[in-house]
Amino acid sequence: MAFEGLSSKLQEITRKLRGKARITESDLKEMLREVKLALLEADVNYAIVKEFINSIQEKALGQDVLKSLTPGQQVIKIVKDELVELLGGTQSKINFTPNPPTVIMLVGLQGSGKTTTAGKLANLLRKEGKKPLLVACDVYRPAAIKQLQVVGAQLNIPVFANEQSKDVVHIAKQAMSVAISKLNDVVILDTAGRLHIDEELMTELKNVKSNVKPHEILLVVDSMTGQDAVNVAKTFNEELGIDGVVLTKLDGDTRGGAAISVKKVTGRPIKFAATGEKLNDIEVFHPDRMAQRILGMGDVLSIIEKAEETFDIEQAEKLEKQLKKKELDLDDYLAQLRQVKKMGSFSSILKMIPGMADIKNLKVDDKEFTRIEAIICSMTKEEKRNPRILNGSRRLRIAKGSGTSVQEVNKFMKSFELTQKMMKKVQNSKGGMKNLLKGIDPKDLKNIRF
Repeated sequence: MAFEGLSSKLQEITRKLRGKARITESDLKEMLREVKLALLEADVNYAIVKEFINSIQEKALGQDVLKSLTPGQQVIKIVKDELVELLGGTQSKINFTPNPPTVIMLVGLQGSGKTTTAGKLANLLRKEGKKPLLVACDVYRPAAIKQLQVVGAQLNIPVFANEQSKDVVHIAKQAMSVAISKLNDVVILDTAGRLHIDEELMTELKNVKSNVKPHEILLVVDSMTGQDAVNVAKTFNEELGIDGVVLTKLDGDTRGGAAISVKKVTGRPIKFAATGEKLNDIEVFHPDRMAQRILGMGDVLSIIEKAEETFDIEQAEKLEKQLKKKELDLDDYLAQLRQVKKMGSFSSILKMIPGMADIKNLKVDDKEFTRIEAIICSMTKEEKRNPRILNGSRRLRIAKGSGTSVQEVNKFMKSFELTQKMMKKVQNSKGGMKNLLKGIDPKDLKNIRF
């Protein structure tokens, strides 16, 4: 995952500071030296690192410590605030025109993920109530048009393509006419890329810009390419003029320094981040939330938004009513498991929970979801409703049917029984879940195995 190496190093540094009642200038210099090394190892631009460190040092030495915070916490707050500023300061949104359609032009090098990003972005905007049209403007790469059509079909989003023409400006103008007639309020242009920046590529993109006048030009950057990504962003901005950046493949690189450097070098905000291969794995980029994740402070707001986006409210309300009348059965458990799976990998969700970053021995195996689903689906209706009837022979049959072992079935059933007990406590507790969670320390979860 992006920032993983940087995140672990910075969390270790802040962990040392957190309990300190007094910090000397020597302590601060040592801490800043470690931060500097961590940023450089993460492939952050050297000039940016130098400026970042100097800014922290100046603020840490030049201000009084807040009464409510220990000196260690104060330095952590300064590091966090500076990191937020480095990542862009505040969230930057798409500038939608009051006279639709809004035209969004995606640009970037070949292989950066423009076509997939076009689909992801269209899907995200549709969830916000927009009616997008995807436009195939890459007339050079083999099967580029087909790829966009496949993506559009998967999402049930219309795609405009003219396979008879090589004139990208003409295609874009045709698409505008179609969007107006079909009442599409957002047009996303998937333009061509090259293996490297050249005059021919820039001339074509400049022609599209001057003729179609897009409201947003978003540069799609592969975060795994390190400093090359920063150089690409700088050149595109100087030659074409971009309005924002979309970072892709944030799930594949452990350094992530390019993301930190792009905003500072170009002066243009990071607007979106693609966090996985699925077509819903894209999110609005929030500098403050990303800084909190990097420093291990969690990101509860993003968890809530993911839950609101993916959970079926009617099903959740139905389940709540059922649980008030009876105890949790395996059908209920499976329904909730599938809802959680829609939010993304369990490991990525855990990292957003404050305190979880401090648990070194927490092991998460996302394949366990699949095994549990197979185990439950191998049971009869009666067994799901009343797991107490699961004797040795039934468990052996379930293990064979699910491709697991009897030990794995037993392990899951033990875990399910604990879940049932917890649900009963929630029902019987006057304060509900909030009261139950008061006494739970994240460190008590260190032996959990998923």
